[in-house]
Amino acid sequence: MKRLYVIVFVVIAAAAALGLAIAEHSGYVLIAYKTFRYESSLWATLALVAVLWLVFWGIKALIELLTTSGGVVNPWSRRNRSRRVQVAIEHGQLDLAEGRWASAQRHLHRAAEAERQPLLYYLGAARAANEQGHYEESDNLLERALERQPRAELAIALSHAQLQTDRGDTEGALVTLQAMHERHPHNVQTLRQLQRLHQQRGDWSAVIRLLPELRKDKVLPPAELTELERRAWGENLSLAAHKEEDGTVGLQSLNRAWQQLTAAQRQEPQLVLAYAEQLRQLGAQVEAEEVLRAALKRQYDSHLARLYGLVRGSDPARQLHTAEGWLKDHPADSSLLLTLGRLCLQSSLWGKARDYLENSLRVQRNPEACAELARLLAQLGDTERSNQLFQEGLGLLDERLLAAPLPVSAHA
Repeated sequence: MKRLYVIVFVVIAAAAALGLAIAEHSGYVLIAYKTFRYESSLWATLALVAVLWLVFWGIKALIELLTTSGGVVNPWSRRNRSRRVQVAIEHGQLDLAEGRWASAQRHLHRAAEAERQPLLYYLGAARAANEQGHYEESDNLLERALERQPRAELAIALSHAQLQTDRGDTEGALVTLQAMHERHPHNVQTLRQLQRLHQQRGDWSAVIRLLPELRKDKVLPPAELTELERRAWGENLSLAAHKEEDGTVGLQSLNRAWQQLTAAQRQEPQLVLAYAEQLRQLGAQVEAEEVLRAALKRQYDSHLARLYGLVRGSDPARQLHTAEGWLKDHPADSSLLLTLGRLCLQSSLWGKARDYLENSLRVQRNPEACAELARLLAQLGDTERSNQLFQEGLGLLDERLLAAPLPVSAHA
């Protein structure tokens, strides 16, 4: 309130001073130019200048108001075009996330054509077209994106490779990724997509060749890379075992693949297991037994112990004696007990086989142990217990079977 009083006082004082000045002397202004002549008092001239200044700013404000209003009303104004593009972006992204592919393609394509940085919108539109099976349209959208943003070649190519993979064109995706790998050899995403594609195609030899680059460029975490390496070499052993040489599936191919591993890899239980299993399937039972026995002597592994019971060495008695030696340190290993039961069956030691199999089931209910003991009991005449074990083994093999309804008995 005090401030208002001060302002009013200042205005009144200024007005009074101006009035005294005008009363004391009106002043005189003369402007003459050729035939033009303006003549008036100083104060009238100042008032005229003030009025003209107000009129000028009033007209300017009116023009700005009309221009703004025209932008709001005119559908082709820059403001409305920007608003339409923003709406297209919002709708397109939402449609893409929710799987409305046709609408997403339409909105994102419109946004891409209007934006200065259209890459993400072209990629989204291409994905939407791909999901609809419009592969040519999808590729055209990516080509348009490359025309608009040529520096984004790698990003566009990686998206193209993924879309090719999604549509089942793994050969085309491989060509795309290999081209990008040559131009950008250390790009992590390119290497990652190549690795996944090789896995999807079952080309484990290619995965193995890629492993040094994956490790050098730290594409995968160490634990994941180690697991991938084991799986790749294991799958490669399987492929080598089934590779035909001179019309036959050869043992030599498997052994060559095994020798390609480093000495440390040939001691890893997972790879030893894969190698021994392939030897067993190729009928090289004695070699498989020797490989497993040497590996278990270095380092005991339950999976290797289980497979040891499925191979037949050159000396069954020695094989059983070797396995019983492991029981001293691993008395509660159900897989080893199952193996001992199987080895006793091979040597016709029915009583010992039954004891080992029973002990294996006491440690852990296992469908294989159930089946082996059921077969033995059936031969020994205990059909009731044998049938019970077969039923239990079937349920353990796939517990989902227990939830399936059974037909009503015809005698009910």
